[in-house]
Amino acid sequence: MFELAVAFALIGLNGAFALSELAVVSSRKSRLRTMVEARRPGAHAALALAEEPGRFLSAVQIGITLVGILSGAVSGAALGDRLTAILLDLGLSKGLADGLGYGLVIAAITYLSVIVGELVPKHVALRDPEGIACRVAPAMRLIARVAMPAVWLLDASTRAVFRLLGQEASSASAVTEEEIRTIVAEAETAGVIETDERKMIAGVLRLGDRAVRGVMTPRTDVHWIDLDRDETEIRAMLMASPHARLPVGEGNPDNMLGVVQLRELVRPLMENEKVDLRAYIRPAPVLPDTLDALDALSALQAAEVPMALVHDEYGHFDGLVTPADILDAIAGAFHSEAQEPEAVQRQDGSWLIAGWMPVDEMADQLGIKLESSRDYETAAGLVIARLQRLPETGETCEIAGWRFEVVDLDGRRIDKILVSRLAA
Repeated sequence: MFELAVAFALIGLNGAFALSELAVVSSRKSRLRTMVEARRPGAHAALALAEEPGRFLSAVQIGITLVGILSGAVSGAALGDRLTAILLDLGLSKGLADGLGYGLVIAAITYLSVIVGELVPKHVALRDPEGIACRVAPAMRLIARVAMPAVWLLDASTRAVFRLLGQEASSASAVTEEEIRTIVAEAETAGVIETDERKMIAGVLRLGDRAVRGVMTPRTDVHWIDLDRDETEIRAMLMASPHARLPVGEGNPDNMLGVVQLRELVRPLMENEKVDLRAYIRPAPVLPDTLDALDALSALQAAEVPMALVHDEYGHFDGLVTPADILDAIAGAFHSEAQEPEAVQRQDGSWLIAGWMPVDEMADQLGIKLESSRDYETAAGLVIARLQRLPETGETCEIAGWRFEVVDLDGRRIDKILVSRLAA
């Protein structure tokens, strides 16, 4: 019975090592740091092991190796002899009893070691890696300190082998954007977050990759007031405008002076007073079109009026950006009577895409991957980049397993694109 108890104890010890190894390796450092700040017992030790996994893994491997050796040398041999003696008493020959005795003991110990000593502890560790890591970390740190010489030798040897292979011993632990998307998708499937929440998180991630020209209202769609026009025309434009703010220029859009807020003009307009529009002009930040959309949001937050003018490197007015444009990029476009939907799926599975649709949103909709470095921001820009020229109506190109056909032009601007999946 003593040998059997030793065998179970060694298998349990092996399971403890396997549990500790996977718990610490699977723990997220960000959650461990949060536990440290909350003064969770063992969290500091767990974070220390996660920050320096080389020595911890060496200590665990030493423990698992010693357990395996002891299991074979002590428990296996002793239990094998006992079982052999029992088989001899049952009338089996010496050779057959020896083979069956040791074979059955080895098979039983191996089975229990795999199930109780490996698989079950690892499944338990994956259910709550950070919590278990906090509980086992103090003991694992003590074992690593006791076995310091052997741990140092194994860790140094591992690093030397990696250097010979031309690689780093420690892998990068930074979470990638793709991993975040996968986690969010799993959370949606599990019902932790709603579908709309997942879409908004995806929008925030897209926003971080966009330049301000990818979220702005382009110059061709901007309604602006020209001070060179007579007062009657200006008054009519102000009265008819559906916007709360309008940019004001003098002569041409490249000479923008600022922004007026229509609420400040309501009283003089309604009372037919003479309006000196220059007195109502407020300064607006001027942003380069290459600025990140998130930096543009910061500029809008600090501005006197929440509207910024976007100019290219030559000083030409490209468009304007407002908080509503940023919200559109995150939550999706708010459709009005004057604006058609960005994308409509037809009965045959094809898509009718607006040329102005942001190309990253279109890529998510179609499930295609775009190059990380690109000079275009819209679906129309993608087609032009592929054709390397302005297309004519009816021209097509093939991109990532999809056929893009220009079905409508508004002057020289691509207005509608029909996107159909190519046959396999």
